[in-house]
Amino acid sequence: MAGQQIQDKRGSGEPEEPSPRTAAIAAGLAGLAPSGRGGAVDASAGASAAGVPESTFRHAYSQDQATLIRRLRRIEGQVRGIERMIERREYCVDILQQTAALRAAVDSVSLLILEDHVQGCVRTAAEQGDADRYIEEVLDVVRRSMGKPVRSRT
Repeated sequence: MAGQQIQDKRGSGEPEEPSPRTAAIAAGLAGLAPSGRGGAVDASAGASAAGVPESTFRHAYSQDQATLIRRLRRIEGQVRGIERMIERREYCVDILQQTAALRAAVDSVSLLILEDHVQGCVRTAAEQGDADRYIEEVLDVVRRSMGKPVRSRT
């Protein structure tokens, strides 16, 4: 099993209802871009989970939502696969290789959201004269993800 990536073995790849855990992850991702700040206008009606009308704000990653959900489901399958490997007491190095693949998959999702945030939310904020706050926010998130302290704003 060394060098192989664990894949979700659910079958045909047909879309299915997200599990409660996947739905919670997706809901958490929806909260990454601050509601009510900048962003592209979406013509759809309704309200977001934060109570902000969707007609006035659309998260930049909305166009990639299907890709993000698909990647998260694959990640969920990788986690289950690692769990099975541990239950079967497989070789430690093989498990470590899978955790590295898992980390890379999570980083890939984070990078996609970051790219969309910069291209959408930050660009819109810059056009509206509110770029500084968004730039600092992005830098803080990147610093935290690298294990670095967030700069104080004095």
